[in-house]
Amino acid sequence: MKKAYRASLLRFDDAGRPLFDTDGLLVVAPDAQGRERVVDAGSHGAVQPRHPEVEPEHLPGRILAPGFVDMHIHFPQTDIIGAPADGLLPWLENYTFPAETRFAEAAHSAEVAEVFLDELLRHGVTTSLTFATSHPASVDALFSAARHRQMRLITGKVLQDRHSPDGVRDDTERSLADTEDLIRRWHGVDRLGYAITPRFAPTSTEAQLRGAGELAARYADTWIQSHVAENKDEVKWARELFPAARSYLGVYDDFGLMRERAVYAHCIHFDDDDRHLMRATRTAAAVSPTSNLFLGSGFFDFDGAQRVDYLHGLASDVGGGTSFSPFHTMLAAYYAGREGQTKPGLSLAPSRLWWLHTAGAAQALGLAGTIGNLQPGCEADFLVLDPAATPLLARKSANAASLEELLFALIVLGDDRVIERTVIARAG
Repeated sequence: MKKAYRASLLRFDDAGRPLFDTDGLLVVAPDAQGRERVVDAGSHGAVQPRHPEVEPEHLPGRILAPGFVDMHIHFPQTDIIGAPADGLLPWLENYTFPAETRFAEAAHSAEVAEVFLDELLRHGVTTSLTFATSHPASVDALFSAARHRQMRLITGKVLQDRHSPDGVRDDTERSLADTEDLIRRWHGVDRLGYAITPRFAPTSTEAQLRGAGELAARYADTWIQSHVAENKDEVKWARELFPAARSYLGVYDDFGLMRERAVYAHCIHFDDDDRHLMRATRTAAAVSPTSNLFLGSGFFDFDGAQRVDYLHGLASDVGGGTSFSPFHTMLAAYYAGREGQTKPGLSLAPSRLWWLHTAGAAQALGLAGTIGNLQPGCEADFLVLDPAATPLLARKSANAASLEELLFALIVLGDDRVIERTVIARAG
């Protein structure tokens, strides 16, 4: 049965340009498998005559927008968000690894998975590429909770067989066998996808990285996720451990871990050879600006990414990141883009920031036309936004003279209060 929603409507064309109807109509209906998809979208005047049998839900003063896509987040770090630290490596040692040891327990994993997914949906995030821990129980818990909500979610067991403390360090052969078992059990079930997940090159032996690359070749429609070039000390460490590699990024390429659907968080300390390698392999960067600012890691070079034209999108990186909110992430990305002392500075247009967290992130994940947009054929994950959610935002939104001004008001002043409703493309 068709459903329709009438409000202002935001979506993007194939070139990433925003399309906005102040009086829009979004029509959704089940596909052959029963999954709700967008069947029509545009101005009310143009779309309504094509669907005269449908009485739309009228949402005056609201904006219909694509659900946000978070390209990099750690579900087991939900409880350590905001933990103080001197930098990345001390933060991992003092907070991250102790917290992650608890995810060997299925009950704890299940409890945190519920909290984590509730937070994503409360903040308007309808898809995330997510780190679990090195424990298969953490993957099972998160996939089970996401499947119950009918969410599109990608996650995987972390691979880390060295330079890691007891409780999170895994065994090389067992880790790869567990990964393959999890792929076979979960990948492609409903809206779930598996990501082969080396934590980062320094915490995996060559044997584990080689095995991960072999799995990535064997299961070519899975994702790959890891970290690279986040912190200068980490870069130095990786180069010492893998002296034959051209660069830290080159380590992953040497082991067959760069391809379409491969996503690397941070990508800050790059040269142009690294950028061209990202483009040549269709590998994507998950830009995590609140985490980079919080941990003092540096600033992603948006100018370099645009100049070389490699795939990239936005991510919260909770718990190094300081908020689940896409509005906070987009604002931090604007700050990072503007910084011009360590790299060329530029001002990212508000619509570009929004695209990088929706349709652009979907493109970077290899899911363009499936999520992150409200064009016909997309799964019907969308948000009902209230641009008058707070007094100051209401005043600023009312005075916006253009779409860019309206979107920027939401980015600068918005938070979870703007998310009036998060709609998931349900089946059945």
